[in-house]
Amino acid sequence: MDRLTVTTRPIEGQKPGTSGLRKKTRVFMEPHYLENFVQSVWSAIGGVAGKTLVLGGDGRYFNDRAAQVILRMAAAGGAARVIVGQGALLSTPAASNLIRQRGADGGLIMSASHNPGGIDEDFGIKYNTANGGPAPAEVTDRIFAATRSIESYEILEAQDVDLGVVGESRLGDMVVEVVDPVADYAALMEGLFDFDAIRDLFARGFTLRFDAMHAVTGPYATAILEGTLGAAQGSVVNAVPSPDFGGGHPDPNPIWAKPLMDLMMGPDAPDFGAASDGDGDRNMIVGRGLYVTPSDSLAVLAANAHLAPGYARGLAGVARSMPTSGALDRVAAARGLDCYETPTGWKFFGNLLDAGRATLCGEESAGTGSDHVREKDGLWAVLLWLNILAASDKSVADLLTAHWAEFGRNYYSRHDYEGVDAAAAEALMQGLRDRLATLPGQAFAGLAVTAADEFAYDDPVDGSRAEGQGIRVWFEGGARVVFRLSGTGTVGATLRVYMEDLETDPARQGRDAQEALAGVIAAADAVAGIGQHTGRTAPDVMT
Repeated sequence: MDRLTVTTRPIEGQKPGTSGLRKKTRVFMEPHYLENFVQSVWSAIGGVAGKTLVLGGDGRYFNDRAAQVILRMAAAGGAARVIVGQGALLSTPAASNLIRQRGADGGLIMSASHNPGGIDEDFGIKYNTANGGPAPAEVTDRIFAATRSIESYEILEAQDVDLGVVGESRLGDMVVEVVDPVADYAALMEGLFDFDAIRDLFARGFTLRFDAMHAVTGPYATAILEGTLGAAQGSVVNAVPSPDFGGGHPDPNPIWAKPLMDLMMGPDAPDFGAASDGDGDRNMIVGRGLYVTPSDSLAVLAANAHLAPGYARGLAGVARSMPTSGALDRVAAARGLDCYETPTGWKFFGNLLDAGRATLCGEESAGTGSDHVREKDGLWAVLLWLNILAASDKSVADLLTAHWAEFGRNYYSRHDYEGVDAAAAEALMQGLRDRLATLPGQAFAGLAVTAADEFAYDDPVDGSRAEGQGIRVWFEGGARVVFRLSGTGTVGATLRVYMEDLETDPARQGRDAQEALAGVIAAADAVAGIGQHTGRTAPDVMT
């Protein structure tokens, strides 16, 4: 086996976002593209000589080939050991758990999360640090700097490693340890939840449909929900990971998980429905005839987490991303918990979790998690819901209705305008930014603005500051709209508009969210000039 030094040059655009580097798959397949980025990660972390790394991905197209390249580069860099999921598969939360449980120095996760997969779709890669969480800004900044000055990379010339068989082998002087991707994660879940209570729930006839969306969570959900907990065979559907996610879009929301939604809103709906995304870190929760927004799901979990053994001692605190609704804040106030509002991006929760300031965290984009790992975790959220349902003996609808009656209902919706011309999207945001000081006192679609700002976050643990994290506009009566550009797309810009309004009257808490928010939606369009800037008459996705 020869160690090769390959001359290269910087490639434009290799700047990691909130969840690593995401580009079209064909871009990653271009000569030197993947290798340049991986070598830049090695440079940013002081090299990999003598280190132990974790490697895995969601099984999307190019996952298998990228894994072999990364292994050969790790071996050339002098890594001592790489722990890789069988078949190069690991869900993102399972990878985070492996990094933590095995005391690894970090890991690479090959995924573009909820983005579609295939040779003409998306691929991604991100580095997670030794705490199991996404690399913080100081690390991603170093990675980006390295991509702009790279002159060469090192790679071992060798045959592919057999990743289909659990066990150890050698690649040069490096140990490649192939592990069952499910086993360690399943053991972690069993230590957090009352599996006996959930088994009894299923034994009493409780029915479930879990849509794995042809993504990585399929094997995990099948093993745990059907194999260990006794859900009826076939409860987990689309359970085999596919390089193109079965031709679908592995984003667990009512649009892309429409077959599940149709089932759950129909006459033969099971008691509980759920879905997860490409890499297993997001979740969608649906009751019979009732969609649970991620913001409401987070609030319900925070209010009832004590019913699960792993959280019986209570929560140290809770945290949410800024665009997420204030439903969590109301639970925290009632329970006497500290509640933190952070920018979008799971890495911002890491310091709070590591410092013991928060136990549960969540984002409106269907990501929920706790201090058991340093990533959001889709199947964990499903299991916590099942534990709560088993312990409370309530349906999803009854649990949510009782929650709203106690805490109020934050009507909430997100409107996505995808593939918008980047210049037009930036012009919309800059136009709002330029008018922040003059917006208060003005009325839009009949709603008067009371305050407006651009969100900035001062980390209470390390003192770092993140600016430019989204524009917030509040209206008379307490309604709020947030505007921000997403960093998870690969083409154009995605404008995300978040709207919410609080309803404390139980008699008015059963309305459709779009109907209840109609006035706020109209005001959001008027204040930002969405149609004028984007040329769109409606969003591409409403959740």
